[in-house]
Amino acid sequence: MADFPMATGWAGDGAVQEQIDATVKDAIKRARANLPTGPSLTHCAECDEPIPEARRRALAGVRYCVLCQEQADRAHAESGLNRRGSKDSQLR
Repeated sequence: MADFPMATGWAGDGAVQEQIDATVKDAIKRARANLPTGPSLTHCAECDEPIPEARRRALAGVRYCVLCQEQADRAHAESGLNRRGSKDSQLR
């Protein structure tokens, strides 16, 4: 009998890790692209409260006070996006 390599299916060795790495790199790129740039505002764009000078110096392009930024971050995190998907959807 001849020695033949085992069949690995459609994906090559390491394909899953390559996909994970690509997904992480894309997420980092997207997050960096969404970082604010330019001069910071002196007053919050949402509530018009003054933004402390230390915050404006620490972060370029600040648009919100800490409280409004926390609320915006929380709303974004709770948007209901499920990237994992259900087991049923993976089987289809």
